[in-house]
Amino acid sequence: MTTSRPALPVTFRPTRTRIVLLTVGAVMFTVITAIALSLERLNPGERISFVFTALLFLGVLSLLSRPKVVADDDGVTIVNITRVRRLEWAEILRVNLRPGDPWVFLDLSDGTSLPVLGIQPGIARQHAIDDARALRALTEEHGGIGPRATGA
Repeated sequence: MTTSRPALPVTFRPTRTRIVLLTVGAVMFTVITAIALSLERLNPGERISFVFTALLFLGVLSLLSRPKVVADDDGVTIVNITRVRRLEWAEILRVNLRPGDPWVFLDLSDGTSLPVLGIQPGIARQHAIDDARALRALTEEHGGIGPRATGA
């Protein structure tokens, strides 16, 4: 099977999951703020606490929608929920997405494994499999290693 290699730079992200999280966050922010403004019994401090809670909820969902993988000629940038890590192509030994995995894992040359939340099967399984295959093909092409990947 031939896997197409996308043109660089390319960004992989769980688009459907991101849309769901940001939509739910925006709707909840709007509803909670509307409730805070419409309840006449609330004093200004209570209204502010309602809006602050809604903003906090939106912020958490925004953080959860942040993961992505950006591949360019020099390497890969992994953006997970709160951390960003830059890898050279040669550092990536294997791209893994096995059945049941919540997201892709990269086996690295330093002996560690790095979770890549930007490619996750969740609600778009086939899209994640295609993205994992594309990242694997790019790694094989730019990393100077042979096809050693397992999984998808």
